[in-house]
Amino acid sequence: MKLLIYGDVVGKLGRAGVKLTLPDWKKEFVPDAVIANVENVAHGKCIGVAQIMELKSAGVEIFTGGNHSVEGKNATSILADETIFITRPANMSPSLPGKGVVVFKKNDLSNPLLVINLVGQVNMRQNYDSPFHAVDKILETYSELTPYKIVDWHADATSEKSIMGWYLDGKISAVFGTHTHVPTADAKILPQGTAYISDIGMVGPMDSIIGVDVPKSIIRFKDQVPAPMDVVENGPIEINAVLIDIGTDGKAVDIKHLRKILINYTI
Repeated sequence: MKLLIYGDVVGKLGRAGVKLTLPDWKKEFVPDAVIANVENVAHGKCIGVAQIMELKSAGVEIFTGGNHSVEGKNATSILADETIFITRPANMSPSLPGKGVVVFKKNDLSNPLLVINLVGQVNMRQNYDSPFHAVDKILETYSELTPYKIVDWHADATSEKSIMGWYLDGKISAVFGTHTHVPTADAKILPQGTAYISDIGMVGPMDSIIGVDVPKSIIRFKDQVPAPMDVVENGPIEINAVLIDIGTDGKAVDIKHLRKILINYTI
C-alpha cells in the first residue's frame, strides 16, 4: 500500500498548495490513498465544511486533525459526517464530537487502512488523556482487522514524538508527526518496520511564521504584547508531504519526504 500524506494544510494558500500539486503527484506516485491534516484548513485555525469539500473534490480521501479540530462553527457536523473519513485525536475528551480512528476502505484495496489520530500532552493548552493508553486500547480493538495501521501524531515536543514512534515500532505501519508546521529531517524506518517522521511540515505560506503574519509575530515575541495571528494569503507556497510504501505484512518498505515551493502560480 502506498500513501501520500500532506502535513498541516494552513488556510487559503495551503488548500491551493494541495490542489496544485496533487494531480502531478498522483500521476507520479500512484498512491492508494491521499491523506491530509486539516485542523488549520479554515482561516488557519479550525475546520470548515467548504474547505473540507474543496480538498475532497481535489482528491484528498482521508482527513486527520489536532487540537483545533473541534473549533469552527460547523465542526460538530463535519466530524459526525459518516460520508467523510475524518478524525480528531482519540485522546481528547469523549464528550467532544468526532472519533479518533477511522477504517478506510476502497474497492481496489485488498485490506482496509486503519487511521488513528493522537494529540500530545507536552506544551499543549488542554489536559489531554494519555495518548499511549489511548492507542493501546485502539490496537486491542482493531489488531486483527488489517495489517495497514497508521498514526497522525499531532504533538509539539520532538522528544514526545520520538518516544511514541519507538513505542509503536512494529505495532503500526507508520507514525507521522504534525502540529509544529516545520519539517524535520528524520524520515526513517525503525528497526521493527514502522515508518517514522517527527513532523511532515505544513502546506501553506512560505513567507510566514508557521503560516501567520511575520511582523505581528515579531511584535508578540519582541514586545510581549498581543497582536493578531493573521494567516498570510499571498506569496510563495511551501508544500510538505511524505510518501510511504507499506508491504503486505504491514511493515513499511520506504518513506520519503516531499517538499515543493510554488512561486509563480494561479489559484
